[in-house]
This record gives sequence, structure tokens and C-alpha cells, in this order.
Amino acid sequence: MNIKDFKSGTLRQEYQYKSFIPEMINHTFTWDDPQINTMLEDATRALGELNAFTMIVPNVDIFIQMHITKEANTSSKIEGTKTEMDEVLISKEQIDPEKRDDWQEVRNYIDAMNSAIKELETLPISNRLIKNIHAILLNSVRGEAKQPGEFRKSQNWIGGASLTTAYFIPPHHNEVNELMSDLEKFLHNEEIFVPHLIKIAIAHYQFETIHPFLDGNGRIGRLLIPLYLVSNKLLKKPSLYLSDFIEKNKSAYYEALTRVRTNNDLIHWIKFFLEAVIVTANSGVKTFETILNLKQEMDSIVVSFGKKAHNASKLIEFLYQRPIVNMTDIGRELELAKATVSSLVKDFEKKGILKEITGYERNKFYAFERYLEAYSKN
Repeated sequence: MNIKDFKSGTLRQEYQYKSFIPEMINHTFTWDDPQINTMLEDATRALGELNAFTMIVPNVDIFIQMHITKEANTSSKIEGTKTEMDEVLISKEQIDPEKRDDWQEVRNYIDAMNSAIKELETLPISNRLIKNIHAILLNSVRGEAKQPGEFRKSQNWIGGASLTTAYFIPPHHNEVNELMSDLEKFLHNEEIFVPHLIKIAIAHYQFETIHPFLDGNGRIGRLLIPLYLVSNKLLKKPSLYLSDFIEKNKSAYYEALTRVRTNNDLIHWIKFFLEAVIVTANSGVKTFETILNLKQEMDSIVVSFGKKAHNASKLIEFLYQRPIVNMTDIGRELELAKATVSSLVKDFEKKGILKEITGYERNKFYAFERYLEAYSKN
């Protein structure tokens, strides 16, 4: 099917409202628009450069975890959580009680992503995998009563206070299983000759349109993108996350999805998606370049610690994993006495590696600010 001939679906009269029934997508898509070709080339090249960095950065999994943490926080923020990056990086007990629900939602996202990457070793992207990560996402948080790990068995809607005032009403729940089965087949159909980036762009649109869960659809839909790229070996590590781009262009994102449903304009959505990949992948490359330079600088500084170099090296490695820490965290991780930790932290402050961020006399927290900035600037 040529994309310009794509019919997104139909409105169907239900009891006192109309639901949108999307067309099945398990078939080949073609296009005549040359801009898609050039954008696809740019996106593929940018993705390749990002992938290359994940193979040359030492201990890259440590830094990938920070990517996942940033994505979890941003993706959850799109859905209304208020947790900031520095709060996500400390333990639940250290968070203000009124913010702990938001903190838990972000941590669940991190757990869901890590669990999914592990499951991909033995289980392909499938409805089973999607349900598994959804159950983790909604575990012990505000959505825990909304059928975690199960496709919905009732009607949902987007925007508005009820079905009568809704901005968009996804398909009736009786249609969800068949539509999700079609989506699963599309992702794995090797007889469909569609480039992977186009395929996941269409699949993301379709998933968000089906809205198969009562809660968590946006986060799961965004999670599927890096999972698909890793499972199809476009990425070795889950290093591409579009939530930052989507948050900065939230109105354009929702408008692009809506234009497919209202105007059958799949071309506009695909171009938006490819632009998101290009910008995000290029940003990721800059982040890894910054991290590599910072790591080389830190390695040089560690040498200057002389007899303390061993402990300094261990602390630096810990800070890559936990860039916001207190004395207790450091003592527990490095198995050092309180006085030794205090001396080491003072040395790190003098050299500009750590900065105290609370202003308290007690219960102080220290931030590895330059490392955090590598993830916030790009």
C-alpha cells in the first residue's frame, strides 16, 4: 500500500459515543515522497553513529543506565509526574513523602526497561513481553488498580472528563486483542519489506491509537521504540530515547498522531518520527563524546591522588552509577571508615568533582555535577 492511500480507520457508533477503529497494518507500505528517503538516510546514519559510541565507551552499561534513568523521568513527566532527575537518583527513604508516589513511578519505568532488555535475550517483542513490562510499570503505584499486565476490558478515552467530552476515544475493548495481534504480526512479518525505522514509526502510531491498557499507554508506547531497535540489531544497547524530544515538542507530537486519525496523514507522522530520531541520536552522540572526555579527565585526576588513588578510582566509578550521594552511601559502597570517606569527599570537593547541594550541616548530599550536566545539556 502506498502511504498516501492509507486510511487510518473509521468511527463506529457505540452507546452514546463513537469509538475509533483503526485499520489493520500488517502489510507492506511504500511511498513516493523523496523527503522521507533523505530523512530516513539521515536517521539511519545518526543511529549508526550513536550505536558506534556504545561499542567504544568503556563500561558502557553504566552510562546506559543513566540514559534509562533520564528517559524514565522524562517519559513519566510527560504523563504528569513531578520528580526531578536529582530526586530519581537517591533512595526512596531520602525523598519527601509527598513525592514518593511519583518517584516510584519513575523507578518502575527503569525496572520495566531493564527487565524488557533482559527478556529480549529469550523472548521477542510480543504482546506477552508488552504485558510483562506493563505489569512492572504499574506495580504499587496509582495505576495498580487498572489491570496491570492485562489488555483493557472496558472503554477508555483521552482528554475530557468523560466519554461525552473526550478528545479521542480508542477502539472498543472487544477489538483490542485482534488489533494487538495484527500489530504483533506486523512487527515480525519478514515478508513485509519496510525499513525498520518506518516500521516502528507506524507501530508506535498504531499502539497509541489502540491504547490497549487502561493506564500507561504513553510510557509503554515510548518504551517499545528502543526495544524494537535493539531486538532488530539497529542498536546494540538501548541508547535512543525519544521522550526528551517529545516533551519539548509535545503539542506537535499529539497533533501529528491526530492528523493520521483525522486526515489519514501518515506521511506527516513518519516525518515527525524521523526528525525525532535524527535529533535524539545526534544529541546522544554529543552526550557520549562529553562522557568520554570527562572520563579521560577524571582518570588523569585520579592519578594525582597518590596513595589515595585506589579509593579515588573506586569512588569515581561509583559516581558514574550514583552521581548524587551522601557519606553513608560512599562508606557502604567502598567499605571505608567514616573518617576516610570524609577526607576523600573533601579532596573531591577541592578538585571540583563533587559539590555539596543541600546547604545543610548534617545529612549532606554531594553531586557529580559535570557528569549530570552531560545528560541535561544534550
